[in-house]
Amino acid sequence: MADRDVAVSHDGAGHRARLRQKLADSGGEALHDHELIEYLLALAIPRRDTKPLAKALLREFGGIGGLMTADWQAIARMPGMGDTSIAAVKIVHATLLRMLRNDVAERPVLASWQALLDYLRADMAYLTVERVRVLHLNSRNMLIRDEHMGDGSIDQAAIYTREVIRRAIDLGSSALILVHNHPSGSPEPSRQDIDITRQIAEAGKRLNIAVHDHIIIGSQGHSSLRAMGLL
Repeated sequence: MADRDVAVSHDGAGHRARLRQKLADSGGEALHDHELIEYLLALAIPRRDTKPLAKALLREFGGIGGLMTADWQAIARMPGMGDTSIAAVKIVHATLLRMLRNDVAERPVLASWQALLDYLRADMAYLTVERVRVLHLNSRNMLIRDEHMGDGSIDQAAIYTREVIRRAIDLGSSALILVHNHPSGSPEPSRQDIDITRQIAEAGKRLNIAVHDHIIIGSQGHSSLRAMGLL
C-alpha cells in the first residue's frame, strides 16, 4: 500500500506557494475544502500534484467530514492513497478529536454542552454504521468514561438496558448521557430510540443513576430527547 505514496514529478511549486501564502495571510478560512486537503496531502507526497486526488477524495466521501471519519481501509481503496497520505488524514482527525475531547473532559458536561456536541459531531456525524456510546458522569457531572458500547448494521444498533446499568454500577456513575448516530443523516429519534431511553432512565432511577439525555447525531444535525420533551 505504501508505494502508492511515491512522488511523481510535477510543476506545482508555484501553486503550493500561493496556497501557503493564502494560509499565512488569511488563515484556513481563505482556502476551499479541496485546497485544504490538497495542501495536507502535499505534505505527505511533496512532489506530486495532489489537487485531483483531493477533489476525488471529497467526491467519494461526501466532503471533509466524511473523509476524516472514513476508516483506513476505505481510504486505501482510493487510487493514489498509500499509508503515508492516509496517515496524514487520520492524524489531523485524531488531533481534532483530542482537542475537542479535552474541552469536554476539563469542565462539567452540562456546563459545556456545545463543546460536547462539537466533539460528538466531529466523531460520529459521518459514520456509515450506527455506533452506540454511553457517557458516564460523576456526581459533579464530570466525564469519567466515554464508553463505546458497540456498532450495529447500516440502520440499527442495539442498546441493552441491563448492560448499560451494570456498567454504570461498575464505574460508580452518578449520571449517564446516551449517544448514538444515524447514518441516514437525519437525527430524528425513532420509536425504538424513545422507548429504550425511557427504559434505561427508569432502571437508573431505582439506583439513583440519572439519565440526563439521549443525543442522536447525524450529518444533518443532532436531536436531544430531553430538549424534545421525550425524556
